Amino acid sequence: MSASNELQASRDALLKTSAYKRISRLFDEGSFQEIDAYAKSGDGYAEAAAGRGTIEGCPVYAYVQNPDICGGAMSKAQAQKIKKVYDLALKAGAPVIGVFDSNGGRLDEGAAMMAAYGEILLASNNLSGVVPQIALVLGPCVGTSAMIAAGADFVVMSDKGELTLDTAGADASEKDAMSAGICHIAAGSEDDAIAAVRNLLVKLPSNNLCGAPVVDFAGVAAAGTTVAGMKAADAVKAMADEGSFVELSKDFGSCVCTGLAAMNGLTVGMVALDGTICGDGCSKAARFVRFCDAFSLPVVTAVHADGFTSVREACKLSNAYSEATTAKTTVICGHAVGAVYIAVAGRGANADITLAWPDAVVSPLAPATACMFTCSDKLADSADPIHDREKLIEDYAKTECTPFKAAAEGFIEDVVLPEETRAKVLGALDMLAGKRVQRLAKKHANIQL
Repeated sequence: MSASNELQASRDALLKTSAYKRISRLFDEGSFQEIDAYAKSGDGYAEAAAGRGTIEGCPVYAYVQNPDICGGAMSKAQAQKIKKVYDLALKAGAPVIGVFDSNGGRLDEGAAMMAAYGEILLASNNLSGVVPQIALVLGPCVGTSAMIAAGADFVVMSDKGELTLDTAGADASEKDAMSAGICHIAAGSEDDAIAAVRNLLVKLPSNNLCGAPVVDFAGVAAAGTTVAGMKAADAVKAMADEGSFVELSKDFGSCVCTGLAAMNGLTVGMVALDGTICGDGCSKAARFVRFCDAFSLPVVTAVHADGFTSVREACKLSNAYSEATTAKTTVICGHAVGAVYIAVAGRGANADITLAWPDAVVSPLAPATACMFTCSDKLADSADPIHDREKLIEDYAKTECTPFKAAAEGFIEDVVLPEETRAKVLGALDMLAGKRVQRLAKKHANIQL
């Protein structure tokens, strides 16, 4: 067989494997350019394909583990290909997608295999906050591989995906990963998972110097209309361009809704807080805000919440908001009381613009608590203290906890009608488009974790 025929036969054999079939569905047709295609691992080819292509015209680097070659097992050769992907992505300033489907590591390589995992972890961690990283889990991803995948900015799983540190595969399903707050999108089928990654990728900037991407938005309509009494989660979805909202970590910390969306074509991060905010909800919002800040995506927050359940997690959320220098607009569409207002809507959150609906409640303490602190003497001679207490609290909330009083004292920038919310937020985003903030000279904050 001639050298050219042998080359073609090798290419044909590789193109029939799972990794290359996945590449053809993930990338724009004909755009993928492979690197180190013939790198060897033992007697065969390395257990992953790697290279660069485009998704909806956006340059992307990727590595795709190949379960048809030694079960996709991690090896020194595979690690070198993956490491090269990270190096090239850093030089080019382009996102990285890792597709995981592997039966583990090549134990016959011993310490070399362990070092290989370490190099990938190091490269991934150092690239965090420089270019977006997406992990697509389509098969087994256990042990150290799970750490690599979970360290990505976003994790998308199919119903065949397994993500766990337990090498026996315990608690590995997409449902388990969702409940643990590791999986951001549980997509179902493999085709749906690949489509979800493509949809997510086009909403992301290429790197931390690009700013939020903007797409053509001529004729773009809002997803809905914001109305009085609406949950905060519904409010942010209604503000987004129609069909653009991608919810993340839906089944984790459900008192908080996070997602990427477009507003007049501009990608924004959206956060909604409803009710009493649990520890998982705080962690979910904090990590998402930190991602948005790393890539200068504006953050739009809707608030209808009364308090936190965890001091540690509330501190984490407060740190994420106050340290973020990206544009931050908050809409109080219900209650913003006590620590919640301070952490995400007030000066402590370093919010740029805070808006409130006319019937919102804005108070440094829960109205009942504040009323008893300041007005309890009015109940001294009451014949019906329980009824009179409720009436006193109601009157206090109507007179002392209104957005108009907060606006008069400079704690919020504007009181808006619910149906005006999208237009007002778009105005704030436009006003803050050129925001620049000089950070204090420090390595990083010591955030609660």
